[in-house]
Amino acid sequence: MSTAIRSILCIHAMFILDFGAMSAANPKQVQLKPIKTPCIGVCSTGIGDSVCRGCKRFSHEVIHWNGYTQDEKRFVDKRLSGFLSQACSHKCTVIDRDLLQWQLDTQLVRYNEEHDEYCWLFQLLKAGASQIRDPSKYGFRVHPGWSDLSLVALRDKIDEDFWILSTAHYDRYLATPDMFDEV
Repeated sequence: MSTAIRSILCIHAMFILDFGAMSAANPKQVQLKPIKTPCIGVCSTGIGDSVCRGCKRFSHEVIHWNGYTQDEKRFVDKRLSGFLSQACSHKCTVIDRDLLQWQLDTQLVRYNEEHDEYCWLFQLLKAGASQIRDPSKYGFRVHPGWSDLSLVALRDKIDEDFWILSTAHYDRYLATPDMFDEV
C-alpha cells in the first residue's frame, strides 16, 4: 500500500474515532466555526519536507486541504493546536488567562478563541515577543530553565519544538513502513 493511501486511511480512521468521541460527548448539533487554513505562507513542502516548517501540516494535508471537509480540517487543527500547546507549556506557564486574552484583544493580535491559552500565548509571542518586557503584565511567566533566553529566541525554540512534535508524529504514524505489508 502506498504511503499516500496509508496516510489517508490513517487520517480517516483517526477522524472516525475522534468523531465518535465528539458525537458521544455532544449529542446536540452545534454550529461550529469554519476552520481556517493554518498556512502562514512559508511552505517548505514544495522543497521536499514531509512536514511544513511554516504551518506544521503534513505535505498531503497541505496539498489536499481545500478538498477536506470541515470535520477533517477540525481534526488536523486539533492535532496542531495540541502540539503547539504542548511545546509552549513546556517553556511557559499562563498565570492569568483573562489578562492574556485582554492583552491579545487590546494589542489586536489574531488568535483562535477555540484553542487553549498556550496557543494564544504563542500568537502573542509571534506578534510582539521583542516588545514584551514584563511577561507577568501579559499573564504568563517563563519557566526557570528557559528564562535566560530572549522572548524572541524562546518563541523560535517553541516553534522548533512544535515542528519536531509534528515531524515525530508523521514519522511514527505515516512514514513508518507497514509491518503487515508483504516484502
